[in-house]
Amino acid sequence: MSTHIQSKSDKIISKVTTVIAVVVLVVLLIWAGKTLFGYLKYEETNDAQIDEYINPVAARVSGYIKEVRFEENQEVRKGDTLVLIDDDDYTVQQDEASASLLNAKAQISVQQSNVRTAQSVASVANVKIVAAKAKLWKALTEYKRYKKLFDAESATRQQLETIESVWQVAEAEYQAAKEDYVTAISKTNDIKAQSHVLLSEIKRREAVVKRNTLNTSYTVIVAPYNGKMGRRTIQAGQLVQNGQTLAYLVDRSAGKWVVANFKETQIAKMHVGETVNVEVDAFPNQIFAGKIESLSGATGSRFSLLPPDNSTGNFVKIAQRIPVRILLNKNDKDLDLLTAGMSVSVKVKREGQND
Repeated sequence: MSTHIQSKSDKIISKVTTVIAVVVLVVLLIWAGKTLFGYLKYEETNDAQIDEYINPVAARVSGYIKEVRFEENQEVRKGDTLVLIDDDDYTVQQDEASASLLNAKAQISVQQSNVRTAQSVASVANVKIVAAKAKLWKALTEYKRYKKLFDAESATRQQLETIESVWQVAEAEYQAAKEDYVTAISKTNDIKAQSHVLLSEIKRREAVVKRNTLNTSYTVIVAPYNGKMGRRTIQAGQLVQNGQTLAYLVDRSAGKWVVANFKETQIAKMHVGETVNVEVDAFPNQIFAGKIESLSGATGSRFSLLPPDNSTGNFVKIAQRIPVRILLNKNDKDLDLLTAGMSVSVKVKREGQND
């Protein structure tokens, strides 16, 4: 009786074992088929990460931080004020430059008045030339008349000499009037030349005002684009220098991409524009769409600080990796879930394969 029961139990166990073995075999066959199908249809790699632009926000002027208006990991919009630097020194310089500019412009007004005065003096000198010329002509006519009278013994030598001296004085006055006119014209030209120098000085001071205005505006540091702030490492009252990095900003407006490092044996048939499926480790049940934007011009090792030199020592052949840049679809509503540095798996359909 016990032998019969034992034999029946062995049969049940044998059947269960057989069923389990068949199920395991079927699962293995399905897994193997799926793996083989995926291997034949796709080129895959898990040596890939999400990437996006992470740019430093730097100070463009030196000074003490007056106020910090962002928090760590805060979302910001383009134009939002991030940091205020004490601008007292820069506003003083701006006021000084503006005052210097006003002074230069006032000198131009004075210079223009001087030009008009000099031109009036030149006009008066020109009138004096006309008067002296008329006086000279009259004196010369008188001299010629008395010379004829003297020759005819109708006038005395004393009268002739008196008239001659009047003529010579008139001629000297005429020459002096012409010299005064030339001097007045020369002075007018000198003043005009000085006006050109002042105009150049005004342009220089306008540039100084513009530079100081820019420096003052640089004390207000704003977000250059939409993004998310990184770690906050600055505080109010801290002294910062020109060019110093104050924070890092993740650029949300430039899109996100994946840098996938495929083996050199996998990229033979990849091309720009090809569709790519991206699976993020953080969201294993969600597929993100992308397309190949570019393939690197060299292997990743060639961009390292110390590129390998295979001509030294013993050579061991190692499959190199080629960075492939994959642009993710900007219209994907879940794209904001992804952050730079996340690990992903990438599948690129082999050329010639159809769904």
